[in-house]
Amino acid sequence: MRTLYDLPRFSDRWSFLYLEMCKIDKDSEGLLMHDARGRVPIPIDQLSLLMLGPGTSITHPAIYALAQNNCMITWTAQDGVRLYAHSMGGTFSATRLLEQARLASIPDLRLGIARRMYQFRFAEKLPAAATMEELRGLEGRRVRDAYRLLAAEYDLKWEGRNYDQSSWNKADPLNRALSTANACLYGICHAAIVSSGFSPAIGFIHTGKMLSFVYDIADLYKIDLSVRTAFRTVAEHPKNLERAVREACRSDFHLFGIMQRIIPDIMEVLNVSDTLGKINGEFEGKAVSMADRAEDGSVSGESFESDSAGTLEED
Repeated sequence: MRTLYDLPRFSDRWSFLYLEMCKIDKDSEGLLMHDARGRVPIPIDQLSLLMLGPGTSITHPAIYALAQNNCMITWTAQDGVRLYAHSMGGTFSATRLLEQARLASIPDLRLGIARRMYQFRFAEKLPAAATMEELRGLEGRRVRDAYRLLAAEYDLKWEGRNYDQSSWNKADPLNRALSTANACLYGICHAAIVSSGFSPAIGFIHTGKMLSFVYDIADLYKIDLSVRTAFRTVAEHPKNLERAVREACRSDFHLFGIMQRIIPDIMEVLNVSDTLGKINGEFEGKAVSMADRAEDGSVSGESFESDSAGTLEED
């Protein structure tokens, strides 16, 4: 499993699965989740994102199987509202990452992509000479207006985005619901980004964070998807708010078709074509060093495949 063409289609998968207070291991047919109520099978090839909350343990064979199936794994705080660590993507190709880096490093190209991201979200004509700072200001006003309109639509009191991750229960229900819903959306966007060979760190509007591009892409959908889901769920006054938000997100993500849309939308806002695997001289999945250069100037590569025990063996 080395190129994107060998991997299961991201668009055909479930959006995410959050687990806590359980053990995950692997049997001959897939994953098994064990908790006090018994064992539940998990179809491994259907997952795009597995969120592991407090009290979870997972075996080495289960991690290996998830990695082989290009499933993103995140270790999170309770209810998936804080990210501690995450796994890597499933392709060795750097083609898209290098193009992303090129686009982000040239100011005019970066600004052009930021404009496309803004117009993707808001159907309005931008001033031709708008700077990045002006785009951020326009975005901030539109987002504040959207929150105010949703609060009026669902008859909720909105006092602004304000919460402290270290004092989760002190936040009001709306802020807790928004954090929970956004965490689910960020996880899906992160999984799609690494699954398609891009870097989550190289952003265009957001910069300087290891998840800058995740925030850029999540913002394309946030108001219409996770934010609306959070407001609607709070208005329903569920007994367990965070769990209700996650369940509502899973349903809304499916209805929205985000698994089918997200990778094409990334390609659209970056204005890049799908050339992965079509570039001559690309050594996909091969270990290459300058010491391997032959007398005729060509570069050889030694291909490695991972065996079932997780070790590397030369072909």
